[in-house]
Amino acid sequence: MSDRLKIAFMGTPDFALPSLERLKTLYDVCAVFCQPDKASGRGNKIMPGPVKNFALQNGIRVCQPDTFKNYCCKDLLASIDPELIVVAAYGRILPEYVLNYPKYGCINVHGSLLPKYRGASPIQSAILNGDTQTGVTIMKMAEGLDSGDIISQASTDIGLYETAGQLFDRLSILGAQCLVDTIEDIVNGRAVYTPQNDTESSYASMITKQMGEINFNNTAMQVKCQVYGLNPWPLAYINAKTQSIKIHKVLLGNETNEQPGTIINIGKDGIEVACGDNKSVILTQVQRMGKRKMDAYSFSLGVKIKTGMSVYSL
Repeated sequence: MSDRLKIAFMGTPDFALPSLERLKTLYDVCAVFCQPDKASGRGNKIMPGPVKNFALQNGIRVCQPDTFKNYCCKDLLASIDPELIVVAAYGRILPEYVLNYPKYGCINVHGSLLPKYRGASPIQSAILNGDTQTGVTIMKMAEGLDSGDIISQASTDIGLYETAGQLFDRLSILGAQCLVDTIEDIVNGRAVYTPQNDTESSYASMITKQMGEINFNNTAMQVKCQVYGLNPWPLAYINAKTQSIKIHKVLLGNETNEQPGTIINIGKDGIEVACGDNKSVILTQVQRMGKRKMDAYSFSLGVKIKTGMSVYSL
């Protein structure tokens, strides 16, 4: 196949970057579409995202339209004239005139095994729900939300203590490899397009800070999944009496008859807290508001904490 296939790439965050990097080595990436720059970091400065930075560093045309509605990007698309559009974490539903423009259509790199976890947070949702396996899907895009035909998939196990950030990184690389294999099949006419079973679909909503509050009436496994599914953002936290304590890492603990939320042991392994299923979790890495994260044992030495008290009373 030709290594000069003209591709327009649409994506913004880190998840999309490995796919763009692979495409750049194999094809003619004629343009990159990114969301408009947003303020971020200290000082709330307007900063370009990683995909835009890569495009600028490699002399690729950058487009940042505010909308695709009302055919407003029809002339822009014609000036680029891509044979294929690849989308990865772009965050917008493309209208029909965009989907139908390229010779080989529009395909999307999605961070789940569709039809499971359509929507904005498939990677976090897999961990939050305690799944042991996830993967990536390359699909032909349709006007609905992540509802297009499946072209290829690749699966991977989720580590017991794998954070959403770590899984993001692994799936971004897995998705890039799956993508280039799929493009070869599309261009050579070998691709098989399988409609999704809508009755098996589920939706992964936007992640919010409010999802982080830990309730120790939940099971130990649920608390563990909450901590790792919301790491690195927004992080799970304990809404204690005098302070909010962010929880970066925990371990699954032991059997216990203590009331949920009771501190049952303090040691160098961390702070052990009872959960609602007669099991415990061990807090191993925590962070006070406005402070750096630290190991939980060191945290315990600096606060008035003892076994038998409620973790909510800190």
